[in-house]
Amino acid sequence: MKKLTLLMLATAAMLTLSAPMLRAQELKIGYVSSDRVLRDAVPAKAALAKLETEFGKRKKDLDDFAARIKTAGDKLNKDAPTLSESERDRRQRELVDQERELSRKRREYQEDVTQRQNEELTAVIERANKAIKQIFEQEKYDLIVQDAIHASARVDITDKVIKALNAQAPAAK
Repeated sequence: MKKLTLLMLATAAMLTLSAPMLRAQELKIGYVSSDRVLRDAVPAKAALAKLETEFGKRKKDLDDFAARIKTAGDKLNKDAPTLSESERDRRQRELVDQERELSRKRREYQEDVTQRQNEELTAVIERANKAIKQIFEQEKYDLIVQDAIHASARVDITDKVIKALNAQAPAAK
């Protein structure tokens, strides 16, 4: 029993003596919301604007083509009672072919947009990661986490990262 009491006293004394050392070694932790960076940072907005410019005409052309197909379909439905069977079949085949062509073009468009979005956003993410690393080193963080499920506003450094990105010159391609 005396040994147990002595052991407990020794443990308590060690914890009491080591408590200031534990506090001196507290971790400095930061959190970054990637979604906010990709939504609010100037380079991310510039990348999205660049994509809009790059693909805007092509999207308009697809929308115009879809409108022409719809108009042709409406006209066929209106004219169908007065058309010969062969003429109606021919126009229906043309309409089906045009709809197939539109589907193919839309699929290609979406694939191209997705590929370019990935390229542009990857460049922004790389710049953000460099900014995060710079903040990590300058402010002597022990750990910076991206995209946590829950994080206190006390450790949220997203605004610092966005500010650092915005201060950088736009990336040249």
